[in-house]
Amino acid sequence: MFMDQNYLCNQAQEHVNYLCNILQERRVGGDGNRKATTYFKHFVEQQGWLVEETELDVIDWRTAGAQLICDQESFDVESSPYSLGCDVKGELIAINTLEQMKERSIDGKIVFLYGEIAAEQISPKNFVFYNPEHHQELVATLENGNPLALVCATEHNSAVAGGVYPFPLFEDGDFDIPSVFMKDTEGEKLLHCDGKIVTLISKAKRIPSKAFNIVARKGDTTAPKMVISAHIDAKIGTPGAIDNATGVSVLLLLSELLKDYSGKYLIELVAFNGEDYYSVPGQMKYIEQHQGDFEQVLLNINIDGAGYHTGGSAFSPFDLPEPMQTTLDEVIKNQDHIELGAPWVQGDHSIFVQFGRPAIAVTSSWFIENMECQEITHTPKDHPGIVNFERLSEISKVIQNFLLKI
Repeated sequence: MFMDQNYLCNQAQEHVNYLCNILQERRVGGDGNRKATTYFKHFVEQQGWLVEETELDVIDWRTAGAQLICDQESFDVESSPYSLGCDVKGELIAINTLEQMKERSIDGKIVFLYGEIAAEQISPKNFVFYNPEHHQELVATLENGNPLALVCATEHNSAVAGGVYPFPLFEDGDFDIPSVFMKDTEGEKLLHCDGKIVTLISKAKRIPSKAFNIVARKGDTTAPKMVISAHIDAKIGTPGAIDNATGVSVLLLLSELLKDYSGKYLIELVAFNGEDYYSVPGQMKYIEQHQGDFEQVLLNINIDGAGYHTGGSAFSPFDLPEPMQTTLDEVIKNQDHIELGAPWVQGDHSIFVQFGRPAIAVTSSWFIENMECQEITHTPKDHPGIVNFERLSEISKVIQNFLLKI
């Protein structure tokens, strides 16, 4: 179906505006997240796609703030996302290595983690895609040690936490030791309270809730399939424009561009729910549902971080068969703002790669170049004002052409 660039740009802008400005937040379990999936579902249904909606049991989370006091001095702390709340008083014990923690008793104490031990965000305890042994050992040592609560001081670390500073060392609804976090500079001041009695209050609570995966299908449901995906959720407290309203917008543009598709393959448009949530429930549910038939997936194309206003777009291939790679080269060779990109793993394409399926990760060239140092994603800076909607139009047209040529 032919649609000119102006139409596609206007449509993309309308989708991103709704997801970011009207809804404002799409945290998993929140009302905005459910409205986002309803919006996606209704739009693709209007284009004639067969839609499957899968309910997910999740938790919503809220906090009214946190407070840490020592010797009548208050320290600037925040409740760790998805942590339990607390109102505790006890001795502060400062620890900066795992070895040091193993040597000291933390039972009944408020543990202050800083320096080396707080250098990178700790994987959620039940996260299956990346959970190194030293993270598991740290979590087990804390749980066995029975502290009252944790205070964590963290630095900038864009590679694991996007632009967030400070980043929460723990972001895990399955980890039941209450925790708060602070800047490393604030932590330097707190070191003077090592061994003293402190009071910690975190007004956080977990709320049982629901969320939904949406899968739209076009074509023969018994045929091998092309899966085009993007995550529809966003981090707590961020509009989530390039992470990932722009990816969802590309899926919606494709639902229009491919509304008359009648090729030999099944096409799935998948709005995953939970990529920026501690337990990735939508991704885990999709794996559960398709555990025995990933061989039916000929290709995954995942869009995440696309449409940044500076620079072009990058299509990063993963183990494409030669005919697919040749076709990809052909469809982007005359595109001024699209290039082949270097591989990167922080996205839902990794699910398919781990199951041995070919994939293409679509993002902004800026994102690949600045992955280790950018300060935008996972922060309020990720708003629609940083989006170039022409990039989204170009991406959707290239994906359409690629699928039709295959």
